[in-house]
Amino acid sequence: MGIRRKRTRRPAAVVPELCDLCARTFPPQEAVCGHVADSSAVRPDDPLHDGLRRVTACCEAHLEQIRAAYRQRPFVQEELWAGKIGRVLTSGRPVLSLTELCCRTGLDEPDIRRAIAWHNERRRRLDG
Repeated sequence: MGIRRKRTRRPAAVVPELCDLCARTFPPQEAVCGHVADSSAVRPDDPLHDGLRRVTACCEAHLEQIRAAYRQRPFVQEELWAGKIGRVLTSGRPVLSLTELCCRTGLDEPDIRRAIAWHNERRRRLDG
């Protein structure tokens, strides 16, 4: 029988943060973070925060510039709804009816129809 030696664990590698404005990398403890309204932000694991995007900056001035840029972007409610519908359709059990889709997304039927129309119009513009 050999002598067992304790293995020393290497410290976990620190993953640097990246500024969403200038792309500078820096240690996580230096990050300046916030949230901005973004209708394209649908979170697969946190539906309560849909419509909010977490942003990271290297300093307060860059965070404010990022926030200002997002304030200039329109918040399209139908885009957010389409994202919620997409999340439901691609996770969990299949949706069998419009009523079930309403229940699982928290949307009303008119909102679902508007989201589908928005999505289809967007696809038409992108495709052609």
